[in-house]
Amino acid sequence: MLPFKGSQFPKDVILHAVFFYVRYGVSYRDLEEILTERGGRVDYVILNRWVVTYAS
Repeated sequence: MLPFKGSQFPKDVILHAVFFYVRYGVSYRDLEEILTERGGRVDYVILNRWVVTYAS
């Protein structure tokens, strides 16, 4: 089970972002822009932390 306790974003948003990064190989800044267009305000540094934590 993945540890989502204490995260400020819903589990679905985190997993969607990690899946999108791993599957399509976009940059963190591009992924930040994609999520901003969809209504989520996430910094690229946070995206990096999510990928390191949840993609391994």
